[in-house]
Amino acid sequence: MKTKAKSAAAPAKKRVIIVDDHPMMREGLAQLLNAQPDFVVCGEAGDASLGLDQIKATRPDLVLADITLPGRNGIEFIKDIQALAPETSVLVLSMHDESLYAERVLRAGGRGYIMKQEGGKKILEAMRQVISGKIYLSAKMSAQILEVFSGRRGPDSKVETLSDREFEIYQLIGQGMDTKDMARQLNLSPKTIDVHRANIKAKLKLASMSELIRHAVRWVESEGQGQSR
Repeated sequence: MKTKAKSAAAPAKKRVIIVDDHPMMREGLAQLLNAQPDFVVCGEAGDASLGLDQIKATRPDLVLADITLPGRNGIEFIKDIQALAPETSVLVLSMHDESLYAERVLRAGGRGYIMKQEGGKKILEAMRQVISGKIYLSAKMSAQILEVFSGRRGPDSKVETLSDREFEIYQLIGQGMDTKDMARQLNLSPKTIDVHRANIKAKLKLASMSELIRHAVRWVESEGQGQSR
């Protein structure tokens, strides 16, 4: 009896772009992924703009991205990816606690959220789950989000009631940015920024703009975002 022919060639590796502003993080992730039988890194970038250029040029299967990137809020970056390459999945890998960001990531079109301290094995597990068409969140976060979506639980804090754009401006306020700089970075008019600031103040039930600034600074410091990235 003849020896059975070798099976068909192995499936093509899933192509991944890494977007993170820390070169050592990108290098470590690239080494991890390129050593896997099912992944290959086809590009990497240190900011959102370069990331979008890479995505446009290579059309990867998956983007592994940090939530805080120079010059562009991570939530808006996910929306940009969805508009540019809706077939590309996005998994957020971040040092920031998932409790505030994960729901926003999913609403923006991301497919999952994992914290960097989870380590390589968990990151690979999350990537494979997202590539297979599923959503990846921690068990705790999955339960919380299901409660929110089912209407059984409201937002944990007033900050969570902010829209994605308001949340972005709130973070920039906390980082010490003034209206003119925010308008330039977000490509909005100063008047529009002022309207958002007023809405944020109202939603957070703060008495004055100076109180809003103090509130935002404290929040940014508590999230570890006060350092320049």
